Amino acid sequence: MTKKKALSSETPDSEGPQPVSFEDAYRELSEIVAQLERGDLPLEQALELHTRGQELVKLCSTQLEQAELKVRRLDSE
Repeated sequence: MTKKKALSSETPDSEGPQPVSFEDAYRELSEIVAQLERGDLPLEQALELHTRGQELVKLCSTQLEQAELKVRRLDSE
């Protein structure tokens, strides 16, 4: 099965809990990529990891967009 990191509360638009921070999400995503790149996983496990990876990409992207907006607001003040 897939290994998940320490997780926080669930969000309404996801199937499960999300990582606490961007760093945790990125770290887990990096581990998933490495596992998938090895190419030695059973198909079902690879599909599960791919799905989890997509969730993490979305989470990281959202957090980066929020950080960028904060920086823009600070720069405009």
